[in-house]
Amino acid sequence: MWFPALFGSTPTRSASKGGDWANWIGGMSRTRTSAGAGVNSDNALRVGALRACVTLLAESVAQLPCELYRRTGDGGRERASQHPVYDLLHSQPNQKDSSFEYFEQGQGALGLEGNHYALIERDGAGYPIELIPINPKKCQVMKGRDGLPYYHLPEVGKTVGMRQMHHVKAFSRDGFVGLSPIATNADSIGLAMSTEEHAAAVFERGATMSGVIERPSDATAIKDQAAVDRLLDKFTERHGGLRNAFSVALLQEGMSYKQLSMDNEKAQLLESRKFSVEEICRLFKIPLHMVQLTDKSTSWGSGIESMSLGFVIYTLLPWLKRWEAAMRRDLLLPSERRDLYVEFNVSGLLRGDQKSRYDAYALGRQWGWLSVNDVRRLENMPPIAGGDRYLTPLNMNDSQQTQRSLNATPKQMQEIEGILCRN
Repeated sequence: MWFPALFGSTPTRSASKGGDWANWIGGMSRTRTSAGAGVNSDNALRVGALRACVTLLAESVAQLPCELYRRTGDGGRERASQHPVYDLLHSQPNQKDSSFEYFEQGQGALGLEGNHYALIERDGAGYPIELIPINPKKCQVMKGRDGLPYYHLPEVGKTVGMRQMHHVKAFSRDGFVGLSPIATNADSIGLAMSTEEHAAAVFERGATMSGVIERPSDATAIKDQAAVDRLLDKFTERHGGLRNAFSVALLQEGMSYKQLSMDNEKAQLLESRKFSVEEICRLFKIPLHMVQLTDKSTSWGSGIESMSLGFVIYTLLPWLKRWEAAMRRDLLLPSERRDLYVEFNVSGLLRGDQKSRYDAYALGRQWGWLSVNDVRRLENMPPIAGGDRYLTPLNMNDSQQTQRSLNATPKQMQEIEGILCRN
């Protein structure tokens, strides 16, 4: 079983040896907002826009191939497929989770809690052989006297150091714990939750009566409540609902109908809900069209395609860099970090449409910096025989070589003079 010592009673590092646990850094509690709603990472997922943003980032990171590369002597690189960490990241981080499930869960924790923790099980040589994700709420970060983070697991009463914990953190003010977007922006999320609750109340009970029937003040009051109920029920039956939207009513005894209800558009309920979506998308830096809000789909560049490219560059890549740096620090031995590195392959998200890709391939092929096999590799196609040749444009020559070719040697000058003298 992994980490047998983890469940013991002896602490990993005592205070006298550098573990000062007086300064607790981690932890998150329920936040009360100005809108009145209590917000935490569990109930915040009830907001559709927030769930869409969190799962979009989680699924986007999880779908990208994560591979370990080794730098070669000629400045290139190759897949380090024989290294133990390669299969750990590319295929299966632990016995239970696939790589997609692991990264999806980890990025989801980053989007909600601001931190992702995973216990590292190592073999006798020190190489990681398994990553076991931990609920961020069940891990507390502490700062030791040596200035390094230590991780306390209250449920098992154990504290571990950096060597046994893989920690990816979001934006941090202290460098130890990432800030939770839910906690730091509770008011925006609480407003969205309150708006949703109000909208649900409108459809469940109705905010006001739809209208009243008035009788003249000098008319005799109807004393029988059953008669009043029959009058209202009959009026509602004939003139209520969509089927009777354009029916004509006839009121007697000087009665008049007065409408009281205000539709959602006049009450600005729809605008408030749309603004809440924009606020949450701004929080996670997600383009609106990626959460199915397309009213402003052409507000950036040439439209959807430019915004999708912006999502990869300005939203997704910072998260990927956090993952890559943390994995390089936690999973590679110090002696390996010079030659090995971890990288997510985002080329599939940056390829654009087919015509744009093929035009780019044509330019690269014609100007000599792409071969046939280079193009086929980018399109996930197998190489072909003779496809590693690079073309050179005939009208492009080295300027220095051209200048040298214009300067004749002394022997060539004698031959030229001999020809001229014969003429």
